[in-house]
Amino acid sequence: MKGNVDLSAATWRATSGPGGTGVEVALLAEGYVALRNGNDPAGGVLVFTPSEWTAFTAGVQDGEFDRPQ
Repeated sequence: MKGNVDLSAATWRATSGPGGTGVEVALLAEGYVALRNGNDPAGGVLVFTPSEWTAFTAGVQDGEFDRPQ
């Protein structure tokens, strides 16, 4: 599925970030998750498999992507 994902029927949910729309997320068939820039919805889309999404969200919760202080 990942190589040829049809996003035409995706329902995008927006988050709000500083200065406008932030990341938009769509839950897809078979547990896949898509992310895009809400300020550029025609731009690129990241598509995660269920296991990739689990690893990504665990990294976010663990602070793996926090900027050094």
